[in-house]
Amino acid sequence: MNSSLSWIKAYVPDLNVKAQEYMDAMRLSGTIVESYEELDADLDQIVVGQIESIKKHPDADKLVVCQVNVGDEVLQIVTGADNIREGDKVPIVRAGGKVAGGHEPGSRVPGGVKIKKGKLRGVDSAGMMCSIEELGSSREMYPEAPENGIYIFDADVEVGSDAIEALGLHDVVFEYEITSNRVDCYSVLGIAREAAATFDLPFCPPEVSETGNEEQAKDYIKVHVENTELCHRYCARVVKNIKIAPSPKWMQRRLASVGIRPINNLVDITNYVMEEYGQPMHAYDLSTIAGSEIVVRNAKDGETFTTLDGQERTLDNNVLMICDGEKSIGIAGIMGGENSMITEDVHTVLFESANFDGPNIRRSAKRLGLRTDASGIFEKGLDPNNAQAAIDRACELVEEFSAGEVVGGMVDVCQETRVPARIKLEPDRINHLLGTDIPKEEMLTYFKRLQLGFDPDTDEVIAPTFRQDLKVTADLAEEVARLYGYDNIPSSLPNGEATTGKLSFKLRIEGIARDIAEDCGFSQAMVYSFESPKVFDKLRVPEDSSLRKAVEISNPLGEDYSIMRTISLNGMLNSLAFNYNHRNKNVRLYELGNIYLPESVPLTTDLPEERMQFTLGMYGEGDFYDMKGALELFLEKVGLHDKKEYDPDAGRPYLHPGRQADIYYDGTRIGYLGEVHPDVADTYGIGEAAYVAVIDMPEIVSRANFDHKYEGIARFPAMSRDISMTVPKEILAGQIEDVIERKGGAYLESYHLFDLYEGKQIKEGYKSLAYTIVFRAKDKTLEESEVTKAMDRILKALEKMGIELRK
Repeated sequence: MNSSLSWIKAYVPDLNVKAQEYMDAMRLSGTIVESYEELDADLDQIVVGQIESIKKHPDADKLVVCQVNVGDEVLQIVTGADNIREGDKVPIVRAGGKVAGGHEPGSRVPGGVKIKKGKLRGVDSAGMMCSIEELGSSREMYPEAPENGIYIFDADVEVGSDAIEALGLHDVVFEYEITSNRVDCYSVLGIAREAAATFDLPFCPPEVSETGNEEQAKDYIKVHVENTELCHRYCARVVKNIKIAPSPKWMQRRLASVGIRPINNLVDITNYVMEEYGQPMHAYDLSTIAGSEIVVRNAKDGETFTTLDGQERTLDNNVLMICDGEKSIGIAGIMGGENSMITEDVHTVLFESANFDGPNIRRSAKRLGLRTDASGIFEKGLDPNNAQAAIDRACELVEEFSAGEVVGGMVDVCQETRVPARIKLEPDRINHLLGTDIPKEEMLTYFKRLQLGFDPDTDEVIAPTFRQDLKVTADLAEEVARLYGYDNIPSSLPNGEATTGKLSFKLRIEGIARDIAEDCGFSQAMVYSFESPKVFDKLRVPEDSSLRKAVEISNPLGEDYSIMRTISLNGMLNSLAFNYNHRNKNVRLYELGNIYLPESVPLTTDLPEERMQFTLGMYGEGDFYDMKGALELFLEKVGLHDKKEYDPDAGRPYLHPGRQADIYYDGTRIGYLGEVHPDVADTYGIGEAAYVAVIDMPEIVSRANFDHKYEGIARFPAMSRDISMTVPKEILAGQIEDVIERKGGAYLESYHLFDLYEGKQIKEGYKSLAYTIVFRAKDKTLEESEVTKAMDRILKALEKMGIELRK
């Protein structure tokens, strides 16, 4: 948001401060001024001169010698400009003065260019005539200035007067950082109101008078709003007998000071009101509106529309459109259409001042890649009451400039009216919040300076509708603080009890995952959450898999980043492949990142479920069991001490069919691990065996436990038995351990696999496993018979599985 000091002074006429003083004071009162630019910087000794005579240079065909009256003397100036005539009034920089730069736009020289007396091809020259570029501006801001020529003043400018004053360049432009909750300050009136409050000066906004003839706008135009949720208010007024002409110089200068190029009276009025009131407006040629009807509706999916910039845009049904009886004529709150643009031949104009849903305008502008000044304001959420004030101001300016005949009345389709908010004034609470002792009467003076009302009967502060940010007592406290002066509030220690800060339980679990991974030699990898749909084919994911139901990005950087990932392996495998292709050996990587699982696609209202995944990947030294060991170390560290089960029939197509397993804990699958399928590894360019593991962290967080239970040293001795078995190869060690746990009874303390053998001494299709099984009672010494009974139960159950005891 930019505004010039002269424009602010139009509403705060008693404001008389330097630029730096203004900037400092506004910052302290809560309106952040980022920077300022003095438009007359590096311009010195420049006056209005009148050319009395022009003669050819005696020694140069393209130069002329001019006698110029600058009020107190006549100067001889040699110039090569060909657009000057005797009697013209032009800006003259005297010898010893300075100009801002050269002839080209944007050629401003730091410190300016000093002009000296001299001779041009033997003829004395005591100054220089100036183009608008040499004065630090451009034809964009001064459209009446000639191209590549000297600027010519109007005939009524006084000779010898300050040329910079005549051009309106004795001004300062301030750039503000406006927070999104202060929508009122996206207008010059809002900034001026803040300036008046800051310097405790009268605020004098324009007094808008009633305009219009005896006719009624409703006889010219009808308005129908189909989507009242996205269009809260639509005001329309009509102006006929339009006379297109340049706008007054004062308006041109104010618009130019904030970077808006003056065009003509009609366009300038809508731009001026947008800057003054912070309410975007639009003007339509009424003759182009079919059926004399405005319809506000949603676009149709796939509908195309050509905007004022000549670009054809494809719309969807979330974009709000302004239409007539037959066609679309504008994208609501963003840009009008080429088919209803104002031309020099316009006779009757429809002014639109509306209030649209801010979030929808922002989303539509982003989807279309079309962010305008109007959309930037609308997306903040405007006051519906401001729509009528702005359109009435525009019509007043039309009459003031004799730019047309305003038709009486207004078509107003209003779905939302706001009333001033009422907030209970609690001075003691405000002082408690601020650490001050400010009397109630002083607080009321601050509120009055801010244009806030007060009801003494209810003891309530009344916040106007343009102050949408004032809702509770804390907001009033902030208003008091910024006008009382933050620098006047005494320093004090915070009240309350100190508390010990700590990480959330979820972050503690993730921290342990990092520590364990790094202790096991893994380095952290960072990968994108956006991926390509081709990932699923690279991972051999079936066509009917739910993993393929991914959220599509509406404005992706490209196809490679067009969906949100539903599986974390692609990023890990890409990172492993990158390292492998750079000949890095023995690489171990881990990642903690989300996957995004939607209930259905495309998304409607529910956002996808975000699940944190702990992903590990490695190649080089290490195998399946190293990866398994790292995972079990992590699970033990977070308190998952019960038995983990591994299902080798996981059926994951991206893993080796005989070297993979799903991990179960307490009957719930918490992850998987395995060797990468050779075809997948080849697709990614990994030339050796690679291993991956993925843990679903929400399942871990819900089960993790840092409570430790300690038991005393055993008072009674243990009894152990060793068994050696010949086991069919298809039977897993986990199945044997399940039998030991189920049949071991209450005295079973532990078991341990201490030998695995496959070779010639074992018959084909079998393997040899040997376990040590330990029994102990906490309250007595076990007898041989008790252990024997338990072992008998175990051995009988094993025999039923086809397992033979080796003797």
